[in-house]
Amino acid sequence: MVKAVVGANWGDEGKGKITDMLAQNADVVVRFQGGANAGHTIKNKYGKFALHTLPSGVFNENTVNIIGNGVALNIPILMNEVNEIVKKGVPKPIIMISERAQIIMPYHIKFDEYEEERLAGRSFGSTKSGIAPFYSDKFAKIGFQISDLWETEEALKEKLAGVIVQKNVLLEHLYHKPLIDIDETFRTLMQYKEMVAPYVCDVASYLQKAIADGKTVLLEGQLGTLKDCDHGIYPMVTSSNTIAAYGAVGCGIAPYEIKTIISVCKAYSSAVGAGEFVSEIHDEAVADELRKRGGDGGEYGATTGRPRRMGWFDCVASKYGCRLQGTTDVAFTVLDVLGYLDEIPVCVGYDIDGEVTTEFPVTRLLKKAKPVYETLPGWKCDIAGIKEYEQLPENCRKYIEFIEKKIGYPITMISNGPARDDIIYRKSPLK
Repeated sequence: MVKAVVGANWGDEGKGKITDMLAQNADVVVRFQGGANAGHTIKNKYGKFALHTLPSGVFNENTVNIIGNGVALNIPILMNEVNEIVKKGVPKPIIMISERAQIIMPYHIKFDEYEEERLAGRSFGSTKSGIAPFYSDKFAKIGFQISDLWETEEALKEKLAGVIVQKNVLLEHLYHKPLIDIDETFRTLMQYKEMVAPYVCDVASYLQKAIADGKTVLLEGQLGTLKDCDHGIYPMVTSSNTIAAYGAVGCGIAPYEIKTIISVCKAYSSAVGAGEFVSEIHDEAVADELRKRGGDGGEYGATTGRPRRMGWFDCVASKYGCRLQGTTDVAFTVLDVLGYLDEIPVCVGYDIDGEVTTEFPVTRLLKKAKPVYETLPGWKCDIAGIKEYEQLPENCRKYIEFIEKKIGYPITMISNGPARDDIIYRKSPLK
């Protein structure tokens, strides 16, 4: 059985907790795309963690944790994460790295910084983690796979020379920055080789055998549908595909093996970085109150620490996000946060040039969209600790059921707190 956990919105939906929870019963957990530009916040018996590259199965001693070929791999960050969790008492995890995964080079991070600096007010709000330059090189076929580290010194330096000559032209004439040294870059790659050597393997073959042996495999996505480079709010997107379908590509399994797709939605909305966000709360006092109460210790980016933009639940975006993911189950997170509100607005449509639609449009039209709200009564109490759906306040259940009907996908898991066991399982009438 292969399951995927993915985000239905802009990222920051609380996937870390859901993946950590499901990983308890998984034999294998796979990160299949993206890089260290986003993080999953997890709270469990070992403490509170923000993982950026490590799969969320690392807290379970017998779980195999895989970095798939679709990941933009920053090797020092990965190794630092391993060291950090072990320092905090987590048993050293079982890790495998695909020999086909590609490496974020030191110059990718520099080019990310330089381009954001050059664009200034027209920037894309990058985390400056090297992601866009990395993917540009990957698709231009001048990237470096993990397997390249085992080339001869002569062959690897020859490839480096061919790439670096292009980079140095840009550094000298466009960015006016220091040039890249081939020998220094080669030495860095040899350090990377030493770091990853114990973990590198043929991940696709391993997964094929694991599936044939009846193992439970959990695919862990980064960010959410609306940040997908093909189907999101382009160009304010990430540079990889954030949808479950890419899980098959990003780790080398057959697409028909993915049987369950759990799309994570917040009970309200939040987003980091630039881009269209129709249900955004523009009253800063209201937004800041929700931001302070939200998440686990406030709504701030797990990687950057940036305050997240806050909004009300968006049925239009969430329905679209779930559809693109191929959702079988919705995990509805941070519901407990809303207990302080007398009334809760929900975005149920977009007004575009005087016409209301419930279909998520392309960016050109999204720029003109105005939210159409329905307001539901709040439940005005703390729901933390409740384990049965029927024990939730009536208005809380009505809120869940209203949203479920609007998005058209079954809400089967409800998170009402940050800890792993703060979860309510529900049998949805839609399933």
